[in-house]
Amino acid sequence: MTRSHHADVLVIGWGLAGLVAAAEAVAAGRRVIVVDQEPRQNLGGQAWWSFGGLFLVDSPEQRRMGIHDSLELARQDWFATAGFDRDDDAWPRRWAEAYLAFAHGEKRAWLAERGVRFFPVVGWAERGGYTANGPGNSVPRFHITWGTGPGLVAPFQAAVEEAETAGRLTILPRHRVVALTVHGGVVTGATGEVLAGSDAPRGAATSREVVDAFEITAGATIVSSGGIGGNHDLVRRNWPARLGEPPTTMVTGVPAYVDGAMLDVAEAAGARVIGRDRMWHYVEGIQNWNPVWPGHGIRILPGPSSVWLDATGARLPVPLFPGFDTLGTLSHLRATGHDHSWFVLSRKIVEKEFTLSGSEQNPDLTGKDIPLLLRSRLGRGAAGPVQAFLDHGADFVVRDSLDALIDGMRRLPGGELLDPARVRTEIEARDREMANEFTKDAQIAMLRSARSYRGDRLVRTAAPHRILDPHAGPLIAVKLHVLTRKSLGGIETDLDARVLGADGSPVPGLYAAGEAAGFGGGGVHGYRALEGTFVGGCLFTGRAAGRVAARAV
Repeated sequence: MTRSHHADVLVIGWGLAGLVAAAEAVAAGRRVIVVDQEPRQNLGGQAWWSFGGLFLVDSPEQRRMGIHDSLELARQDWFATAGFDRDDDAWPRRWAEAYLAFAHGEKRAWLAERGVRFFPVVGWAERGGYTANGPGNSVPRFHITWGTGPGLVAPFQAAVEEAETAGRLTILPRHRVVALTVHGGVVTGATGEVLAGSDAPRGAATSREVVDAFEITAGATIVSSGGIGGNHDLVRRNWPARLGEPPTTMVTGVPAYVDGAMLDVAEAAGARVIGRDRMWHYVEGIQNWNPVWPGHGIRILPGPSSVWLDATGARLPVPLFPGFDTLGTLSHLRATGHDHSWFVLSRKIVEKEFTLSGSEQNPDLTGKDIPLLLRSRLGRGAAGPVQAFLDHGADFVVRDSLDALIDGMRRLPGGELLDPARVRTEIEARDREMANEFTKDAQIAMLRSARSYRGDRLVRTAAPHRILDPHAGPLIAVKLHVLTRKSLGGIETDLDARVLGADGSPVPGLYAAGEAAGFGGGGVHGYRALEGTFVGGCLFTGRAAGRVAARAV
């Protein structure tokens, strides 16, 4: 028998965008149902696993660090990075302008009202390395949430659960939507399958055994179901020719439930999906030695000192240094015809510069543990999670000499492609440049420039040194994989988060938020992202969708 439910607002997907939308709709006095295909322990979705970085413009944290930012500079960086060049970019452009105003204006105060605080040191992600009108952040803007992803999810989860206790909101786990219901051109809810219960840990793959059916009627329906990063087949199908051939092997940066299925469901109900070929995958992925989901990969958030080599041992060209241009590096590496690359570094570099993405890889920040934070970020030795990868990671080689390091690299799968003489030449040439304060090596020059920012000098960059200096050893090599993560395209929406159809007019009753909506308009980032803008886009679009949907019913 089909289970039937009714609400004013139906939210499909309980990631950050869905929780924000639900909280806003409840606050407006509406009855809300939230459905998700996963068990309850996954409440918060992909955002729970995130580092919790947020893009803010001219914040108090920036000003305290001596950073001079402005809305004009942020707009220059955003549009140069996005590279909007399609007719389909009309609404993404408008969303970009609106999001920049939000990041410069009420975003921080709105979060502060909900108890969200930030680590005082602002990070500098996506540094660019081109001209002022090229892609990248001109200044540090990456604000780390105190509590990381779980800390950002917490206030919205609390609001939803409080409403649930009060009987104004219903959460339906293991409810997988397979179709949106349309009557007379109006979306009036959804139908789907009830999946068998599961006590699998958060993030672990769950069964798709169907035990029942359901139908939900609602005055407004919000799709906030995420992207495609857990579905490698879909990633490859949408892979753009401009990035070369898709990798044969990849590691996965999101749980398997990030499958992209709701994009087709929304499209079948009249939604227009744009920018499917725009995506954001990282090239600093490593195999998780302690995986949670299938193919679980972790991204290294590197400082600027590691030497980056392709699969043959050739150094990557300017300005493709660690942390500078994610998409440019991905494009270059795909042109080599190989699925992996290498970092070569020293103990001193790994201790100071290696941070791992994800809430579970940062127990000091996630647990708001100040003593642990001081030990892990400012003390001697690698942070505990990094040391665990040094000890157990399949992609890590630690040796006392360069010959031994190269031999260890060549013993890993794909390592036979390395030219030992080329590796030695690259490392020794780089080290010769360290003898003077002046250099022609752009990476060394940028490293020294980065250290003029006290945030980088304090927690993110090692003092410049020769990698082969015995006092800086042992030597470390890390095999890097393409790691799937974000969809930059999605369901086209106007600034009220209303889903648009093929003719450009709103599909009545249907809204979209978060990654499913390309973080705004179907693709607010264009081709490239500035980082700290993914969970921020979920906040902004979820807020808009929840408020407008509540007013519409």
